[in-house]
Amino acid sequence: MTPQPTPATGAAVKAADRAHVFHSWSAQELIDPLAVAGAEGSYFWDFDGNRYLDFTSGLVYTNIGYQHPKVVAAIQEQAATLSTFAPAFAVEARSEAARLIAERTPGDLDKIFFTNGGADAVEHAVRMARLHTGRPKVLSAYRSYHGGTQQAVNITGDPRRWANDSGTSGVVRFWAPFLYRSRFYAETEEQECARALEHLETTIAFEGPATIAAIVLETIPGTAGIMVPPPGYLAGVRALCDKYGIVFVLDEVMAGFGRTGEWFAADLCGVVPDLMTFAKGVNSGYVPLGGVAISAEIAATFGKRPYPGGLTYSGHPLACAAAVATINVMAEEGVVENAARLGADVVGPALRDLAERHPSVGEVRGTGMFWALELVRNKETREPLVPYNATGEANAPMAAFAAAAKAGGVWPFVNMNRTHVVPPCNVTEAELKEGLAALDAALSVADEHTE
Repeated sequence: MTPQPTPATGAAVKAADRAHVFHSWSAQELIDPLAVAGAEGSYFWDFDGNRYLDFTSGLVYTNIGYQHPKVVAAIQEQAATLSTFAPAFAVEARSEAARLIAERTPGDLDKIFFTNGGADAVEHAVRMARLHTGRPKVLSAYRSYHGGTQQAVNITGDPRRWANDSGTSGVVRFWAPFLYRSRFYAETEEQECARALEHLETTIAFEGPATIAAIVLETIPGTAGIMVPPPGYLAGVRALCDKYGIVFVLDEVMAGFGRTGEWFAADLCGVVPDLMTFAKGVNSGYVPLGGVAISAEIAATFGKRPYPGGLTYSGHPLACAAAVATINVMAEEGVVENAARLGADVVGPALRDLAERHPSVGEVRGTGMFWALELVRNKETREPLVPYNATGEANAPMAAFAAAAKAGGVWPFVNMNRTHVVPPCNVTEAELKEGLAALDAALSVADEHTE
């Protein structure tokens, strides 16, 4: 679609937003939200007719792009048939969505508890683990993000937790592996994996294994930097959980539903958790939906004992109809396979080429349609391009890079010292090359701040 400029409408949308909308994670007077007129496929556009290739997939959720006609039609059909119904009843869209999800989850994760999004999925997974074990503590990684609700944000490891750190009772954090910035003085992936597992087991020992309900990990951390764990790490965590009777929770809210080139990132390493959270890509974000996939053992805990939790909109028919359509589209159109192929054949090689040519790129990492570039001031010392959690003038180099990318027609996902490459999983090769060329040009701006 060719966007038609309607600046007067855009001005009205912007004025109403600034007058009445309270935006998340923002100082309200310091932001300038773009007024969006429309979106289709891998692109969106503003009211001035400027079109952007979306390298953020919304917030890493439009796994099949914007306005897919089959998903739009499914929502319309469901709205005409049964637009809403209480969660205590069996509804066709809800039952079918649960069946399709359970068919794709690893192992025996065959029971699906639906939530409204990823954060409340994490809330309920933690609650289930604590009730199942009768233990209070939860272990999570420092480089992590699990959501903005009370328990989820306190399990989170990144700075968004700090101002909300009032519910951390029972939460213990540890260092997960990240060889590029190793906390374990490792020089190889094998060392990083072994030392990270030793550190985790020591943490378990000193916290008291009998007090720990769950270990919660993003299978591949998302906003923390898309740090693919070294071979053997998640299997090692699984073994520690089995050894000490701890529930293993994998957070697949961002990594799931094709993002990594597999239905779930857990499939990359053959690990089966006890609980797995999902959201975002399950229906490409068309209607809010999340959930917890539950193992047979934990589901049995609540076979004759009521589970003390629920949501008014659990398994909302419109959201579930969108999930059914999305999963079917992904299967019919080979979206997961497309993400795997283009990640291996196009994105990975192109990003590694950028790293060779740009002094600001310290490391490339990722898989499928889930990649990050670590931006640095000095490749030898690995000094970050901007300080940790930088704002204002201290963050100017990253802001300049983002502005250059947008001017080149690609909307980047930037976070601290990283730019993420997370387009829709059904992006075309031509679209990818267009976006990567724009990133190439924008990195020249970041290069100006290197030593």
